Amino acid sequence: MAKFEVTLHSSMAVKDAFAYLAAFERAAEWDPGVAEGRRLTTGPPAIGTRFGIVARFLGRKVPLEYRITRLVPEALVELSAGSGAVRSVDEITFRPATSGSTVTYRADLRLAGALGRVADPLLGVAFGRIGRRAAAGLARALNP
Repeated sequence: MAKFEVTLHSSMAVKDAFAYLAAFERAAEWDPGVAEGRRLTTGPPAIGTRFGIVARFLGRKVPLEYRITRLVPEALVELSAGSGAVRSVDEITFRPATSGSTVTYRADLRLAGALGRVADPLLGVAFGRIGRRAAAGLARALNP
């Protein structure tokens, strides 16, 4: 399993940072590891809202369907995605700060079966690089 966590300051108020990141189709705007994103369901973000994300990973484009699995307005968004070989859980939390907000982004990525056990060390290294680039993009997006 590969894990990544970053805590960032945002000049946005909690409600604005939450609205921006809960619309997960926007991941392509801030994460260079995402080639494209689109919302697959209508309405405001809620438990069950689905997003089609095409991730760039190890030189390949990997289509994933993310779904909001937990949501506490202006406090938490958790998204899960899975394909035959990959499982991802992303948790984003929001807290008010003196000016703006504090956003913590946690991501866990697992490869299934024997592949996961063998590739875990390499996955951690690759995911760390991807996470650092995403964190830099997220910092820019949260501080317009």
